[in-house]
Amino acid sequence: MSGWVKVAGLGPGDEAMVTEQVRTALAEATDVVGYIPYVARVVARPGLTLHPSDNRVELDRANHALDMAAAGKRVVVVSSGDPGVFAMAAAVFEALELRPDPNSFDIEILPGITAMLAAAARLGAPLGHDFCAINLSDNLKPWDLIEKRLRLAAQAGFSMAFYNPRAASRPGRFERVLEILRAELPGQVLIAFARAVTTGEEHLNVVTLAEADAGMADMRTMVIIGNEDTRRVGRWIYSPRRVG
Repeated sequence: MSGWVKVAGLGPGDEAMVTEQVRTALAEATDVVGYIPYVARVVARPGLTLHPSDNRVELDRANHALDMAAAGKRVVVVSSGDPGVFAMAAAVFEALELRPDPNSFDIEILPGITAMLAAAARLGAPLGHDFCAINLSDNLKPWDLIEKRLRLAAQAGFSMAFYNPRAASRPGRFERVLEILRAELPGQVLIAFARAVTTGEEHLNVVTLAEADAGMADMRTMVIIGNEDTRRVGRWIYSPRRVG
């Protein structure tokens, strides 16, 4: 098989944060596959075919990429942030698992800067010690599991980064997230709302958990809640590396 698939992360939004490795892959590609707004970030050129698709057809997109690679195409599957964090890398391997000879495919995952890390860097170092990332969308997992993970992570003292915190299709769910956190954590714990980080629409807002309101988040917001040791220093927040 002469074709290949590279699953690439385009970073959080600023084109300067697209890695040179990803730029090289895009320059060599014959086809680019991905969710509509991510494909729109790729500059069209002769010899490159763009294949934008809806956000809820990840497996179809992955199979399309594998089929094109099997036909000799050089395919880049694009995600925002990092492709291995709630993105297309897992979907490609899920599709690959159903193929009769997975090892016949040339697949490479090209990392990118995920929104969690970009937001944390803007804020200071809120993920400076143990932390976890939780996708608050229940499209691909049951809500009961999300609630369980929230409670256990809060009880364990993790800082937490929340992807997809709030959407019109999930009314009341982020309000419920805040209820759970307030039941498990002191009200003075810091929570940050980092919207559209690294773009011209970037907005950062740090409040206490007691002050937090669900309206502070939307689908373009990365929410980071610190642990009980997370503190302010000047305009930044950080979680100390030393605990206990």
